[in-house]
Formats: sequence, C-alpha cells, structure tokens
Amino acid sequence: MSRFGTILAVAAFLAASPALAAGDNVTIDPPAEGSVSIEAGLAAWSHIYEVTSHPRCSNCHVGASNIPMWSGPSYGRTRPHGMNINAGESRIGAESLLCSTCHLARGSGINPTPHAAPQVNADWLLAPVEAEWFGKSSVEICNQLRDPEQNGDRDMLELAAHLDHDVILHWAWNPGGTREPAPYSLQEHVNDILAWGTAGFPCPED
Repeated sequence: MSRFGTILAVAAFLAASPALAAGDNVTIDPPAEGSVSIEAGLAAWSHIYEVTSHPRCSNCHVGASNIPMWSGPSYGRTRPHGMNINAGESRIGAESLLCSTCHLARGSGINPTPHAAPQVNADWLLAPVEAEWFGKSSVEICNQLRDPEQNGDRDMLELAAHLDHDVILHWAWNPGGTREPAPYSLQEHVNDILAWGTAGFPCPED
C-alpha cells in the first residue's frame, strides 16, 4: 500500500450487495451497478472537482515542498502559509514546528477567535504527497483519485468510507470563523463519489 494508505487508511470492504451500511457520519449507499451513465458519472465528477480544488481542501493537498498554502476569499491573495511553515516529510511538522502547535484540537478549552488557526478533533496534518491537488486540473486530480497507486489502494466504497471516518476532512464543510466552506455537503460529496465510481470512474478527456 502507498504512503497515502499508510497514513490515512480506513477499514472498509467491497460488499456483494450494492448498498453498504450507514457510516458514522454519512450513509454509504451506492447506486445499482450499471445504473449510472458515463455522462452522469462525469457530472458527478465535476462536483467532486469543485470540492477537491476548493481552498478548504487544496490548501493542504500540496506536493513535496511540504508547504501548505493560503488561498481563497479569506486570504485575499494566494500565497504560501505564513510564518515560514514547512510540515516536513512527516507532514505534521515534526521536523521543525508541529502543526498542532497552533492547530489545536477542538475541546482544548481555548476559545478561538474567528481568525484563529482552524481546529479539528484530530491531529492536523498535510495530505500525503501522492494526493497533491493544489493548482492541478480536473483531469489530473481525476486520474489521481481513480489510480489505486495514488489513492491508497481504495475502491469506490473505501473512498466513501475514508470520507466518512476521517474527521479532519469533515472540517472542510465546517471551517469556522469567516472561512468559506467547501461546496455541497459531506453527504452530497460521498453520493457523488459513489455515482462516479458506479459509472466506472470516468475522467474528462478519456
């Protein structure tokens, strides 16, 4: 399994029936096999790309530079994370300054101001290098997400389960302060993943 899977692996399996039991935060209920056309799958992908390319997701989906980004309406202009932050190969800042130094866990007893560092009920970290999305096109991210060598060796249901269980991802839809949330909702995003997968993971320019 790739480093992506090692860091963020979740327990899920491909069920024989088209439906999977409800998850902790969403319902994972894929469409029946053969019921989603290529066109509908591409429409679902367009929604998925809106999420993956949104600053709430892409700012931490960066490459081997290990430098998170600041972009989107809250920041005014696109630029590297302030304070000379580098998350290192650990992707949590273990080599220099831990991300958790500022990105405290919710429930820590500290009441953040609207522009305080975002908080989640999990360790803050960058996505693995294999999941670099920042500045990438729809075609590039689409091919990444359907490639087992880049997506943690996940199938459709495992991608959905990963979204269900990894609470740091849920923050994108509830970022706090004046930050713009990712589009749609977590459930709608999962539904789009399932529709896209049922259609055979079509990508633009296939």
